[in-house]
Amino acid sequence: MVKPIPDGYTAVTPYIIVDGASDAIAFYEKAFGAQEVMRLPNPETGKVMHAEITIDGAHVMVADPDPNWGPKDPKSLGGVASSITLYLLDMEATFARAVEAGADVQSPPMDMFWGDRMANVVDPFGHVWSLLTHTADLTEGEIQKNFQEMMASGGMCPATGGEQAGNG
Repeated sequence: MVKPIPDGYTAVTPYIIVDGASDAIAFYEKAFGAQEVMRLPNPETGKVMHAEITIDGAHVMVADPDPNWGPKDPKSLGGVASSITLYLLDMEATFARAVEAGADVQSPPMDMFWGDRMANVVDPFGHVWSLLTHTADLTEGEIQKNFQEMMASGGMCPATGGEQAGNG
């Protein structure tokens, strides 16, 4: 019997469009330790029609933009409306590798009010990556209290574009 969700996949799998998918895959390998699973190049243009990488076992699908099927890359749209979150054993080391590989810092590593250490980087292709390591198991009540304290102090978390975060 064929499984409705293939082995190694979860119900939600990001599919990102990047102008220069081959270069992006190389960047993701260097910055995030990604491993390429497969690649289907367009035989006429050489552009990536579909590729898959894994980052710590999680699948991410990658392709160059193609006007025949619609999705566009962040640079042609002037930005993205989402980010990709990576929970990591050592977000500090991954953050340093990503910046060394050419990512721009959106927010530096900092402790967050919900119990994670987090940083945001923008890859050279325009995608935002949130890098996190879980540092504290907090109750919902503790998270709510920390959030209220952060908001009362005028802080905003980097996930929303702010410069300051609570609990740090």
